[in-house]
Amino acid sequence: MKNPYYRGPESDHFDGTRFFNPGHGGTDKSLSDLARWRFRESSADWPDNVLVEPARPEASIAGVRATLIGHASVLVQVDGLNILTDPVYSERVSPFSFAGPKRVTPPGIRFDDLPKIDLVLLSHNHYDHCDVETLKRLDDRFRPRILTPLGNDRFLREAVPGVDVTAGDWDETIPIDASRSVTLTRAHHWSSRWLRDRRMALWCGFVVKTGKAQVYFAGDSGYGDGEIFRAIGRDHGEMDLALIPIGAYDPRWFMRAQHMDPEEAVEVFEAVKARHALAIHWGTFKLTNEPRAEPPQRLSAAMRAKGLDPDRFAAFEPGGVLDVPGL
Repeated sequence: MKNPYYRGPESDHFDGTRFFNPGHGGTDKSLSDLARWRFRESSADWPDNVLVEPARPEASIAGVRATLIGHASVLVQVDGLNILTDPVYSERVSPFSFAGPKRVTPPGIRFDDLPKIDLVLLSHNHYDHCDVETLKRLDDRFRPRILTPLGNDRFLREAVPGVDVTAGDWDETIPIDASRSVTLTRAHHWSSRWLRDRRMALWCGFVVKTGKAQVYFAGDSGYGDGEIFRAIGRDHGEMDLALIPIGAYDPRWFMRAQHMDPEEAVEVFEAVKARHALAIHWGTFKLTNEPRAEPPQRLSAAMRAKGLDPDRFAAFEPGGVLDVPGL
């Protein structure tokens, strides 16, 4: 089968048709695995709706501020730059508007209250991270530049004609201007929009570097042996802010290769040398079996167990704002 998104030379994570996670357990699951999860594992009930107080962000921030919109969608304001990560404003994360996981919390920033968006970091093409309708609205209103890993650019150009998108490979640095850049980092995950395009577009995290600060957005990833995160810490040094996923992890036998749990998130926090972190990827869409309130509870316990101040790794409801001190 031909890859509809990307053609390029083979590498340590591309076999000529599909991307893969070198040295990491396979993320592909069979129909029998899916049936075992859906029909034999117990799943916690979630509330239908959770009310939140949306934030009204300022137009620009000189330091570093992160405002949680929900799931992996965050407004990061750093050194005068306004960045959105994996923006999703739709009610469902699914190929269909009438079915699939439905939003439990409203967005933590109303779309009309967004400041001018300069940059969108799009980590991969799953529906809970890559929402075409939201990207169209952003393009119509702000014309932001989108940075994304290999293969997603072709898909986006077809879905959002005229979009300003740049694709890169793992460990590639893309300049924003003379003093600011974004580096794509490795992640343990996979991709798919339909039934037959699994792992045909790449996935990643990002390190944003400005003259004042460094921000790490992990995207979506399993923990594995932790080496990819230790490498980020060695290669880039201290992160002033890290956006790290803590949810969608249960059952572990199914999710371990693709999603980290709160205890592993703390390991990532330490590995990337984060001064402060914001928990993402929990509480907005029910994707897996754990109770909604469990990820932040386990996160706080894991930080305390390591002798770390839990306030350094915040787990806010949408609308929560984290200002990084000292900047």
